[in-house]
Amino acid sequence: MTESATLSTPGIVRRLAAMLYELLLVSAVLAVALVLPHMLLGAFAKVQASHLAVKIHFFVVLLVYFTWFWLHGGQTLAMKTWKIRVVDVGGGRLRPAQAVLRYLAAWVSLGLGGIGIVWALFDRDGQFLHDRIADTRLVAA
Repeated sequence: MTESATLSTPGIVRRLAAMLYELLLVSAVLAVALVLPHMLLGAFAKVQASHLAVKIHFFVVLLVYFTWFWLHGGQTLAMKTWKIRVVDVGGGRLRPAQAVLRYLAAWVSLGLGGIGIVWALFDRDGQFLHDRIADTRLVAA
């Protein structure tokens, strides 16, 4: 029996709860890493970043947050709380390119009306669309 065959998939409710909790945690991260620097730039240097610069900063902060945690233990803070881990389809650690692809695919799958979440209801293994795209899977930790 392979290692991936022994890993169980957490239920959809548990994964959605982890996503909601992640939203709260990421809000705090963004407040420190995004809002604070832009406020300080505006207050002290009288510089206002363009909307595009703010969006790019937002995107990169989240990219670093998610990929760092996925590459260093396979769990974000919310995933640890809900005992969920992301692994490659064989049950091993993610490669850097795989983590970035998962992040990018999540934007698409969640941004298109949540199709990536609905996908899990019909997927034979109950995995999200972005996990299928990146050859990753969520497992119970």
